[in-house]
Formats: sequence, C-alpha cells, structure tokens
Amino acid sequence: MNKSLFTLAVLLAVGGCSTEEYIYGTQPLVTKVQTGMSKDQVQQIGGQPVSITDRTVQPGSCFDYTLTHADQHQPYNVSFDGNGKVDHKSFMTCAQWSHVQQKAREPSHSSGGGGY
Repeated sequence: MNKSLFTLAVLLAVGGCSTEEYIYGTQPLVTKVQTGMSKDQVQQIGGQPVSITDRTVQPGSCFDYTLTHADQHQPYNVSFDGNGKVDHKSFMTCAQWSHVQQKAREPSHSSGGGGY
C-alpha cells in the first residue's frame, strides 16, 4: 500500500464519524472515558480490560476492550501516558494503535515523482 493510501486509511480509522462510533457510540467506555482520567477511573467505567500491554512507541500502557452490540464485536482501546492518564482511545486494538504510531514516526520515503 502506498503512503498516501495508508495515511487515508489511518485517518478514516482514527478520526471522524465512523460506523463503529454509530453502532457503539452509546457504550460507557466510548461516552464516559475522557482524556486525563486515571486507570482506576477507566476500570470503574469499563471493568477489567481483556488485556493490558506496555506501549512500545511512547512510555505508557494500553487497555484492550471488546465492545459488543447484538452479535457484533469491536475492539476498542484506551491508552495511557507515562503518568497513567488517558491520552487516546479508539476503535482498534492496542497493537493496531502501536502500529499506527510507529508508522507515523517513520520518515516519508516519497519518490518525488508522480506515481499516481
């Protein structure tokens, strides 16, 4: 996948009004968890996460959850900075979020040509 398509895919996955937000947008983890909350506050809202991992790109940790609506299941993560405060949440796994962060840090290898 070329860099432009990857960037577009990331933007669609991370921002804007998505299908996931439409389906799962009323769930407490989505509506109540806010930037700056502690891990304990998040667990009071969402319960025990499916898994907890250390972040690999920036210091901190990440909680993986699985949201359920009818028979559908959707990964959801809540990511914490080095001080244990929420700094990100999204409809992807912690591993996927780590991959997005890693790709964002990689230098662009643009050929400079019109490879459209």
